[in-house]
Amino acid sequence: MLNLGHKNLDVFKRSIELTKEIYRITTHFPKEEIYVLVSQLRRAAISIPSNISEGFARESKIETKRFLDIARSSLVELDTQIIISNEFGYIAEKDLIIINELIQRVFSMLSKLINKYKY
Repeated sequence: MLNLGHKNLDVFKRSIELTKEIYRITTHFPKEEIYVLVSQLRRAAISIPSNISEGFARESKIETKRFLDIARSSLVELDTQIIISNEFGYIAEKDLIIINELIQRVFSMLSKLINKYKY
C-alpha cells in the first residue's frame, strides 16, 4: 500500500470505520435486498473514503475540494439509505445508533475540511 498523507486524516479513518459498519450490518439484510439496498449502501459507503483519497491525490485545491464535496454527497446518500433501511426494519436500534454517530462525525469532519478549501 502507498504511504500517503490522507491515510492519517481522522476523517479518512472514520469513513473506513463507517464502511466497515455498513458491511457488518448489511450482512443481516434480507436476501431480496442484496442487489438493491445492500448494494446501494455498500457503494455509497465505499465512495466516501475513495473520494477523500482521490481528492488528496489531486494537485489543485479546487479539485481536492470537488472530491471532498463528492464524498460528502455520498455520505448524505448513505444517510438516506439508512433511513429507508430503518423504515423497513432492517437495522437494529443499537446498530442505528452506531451508524448515526459515525455519519454525524464524518459529515462534520468533511464539512470542516471542505471549508478549508474554499477560495
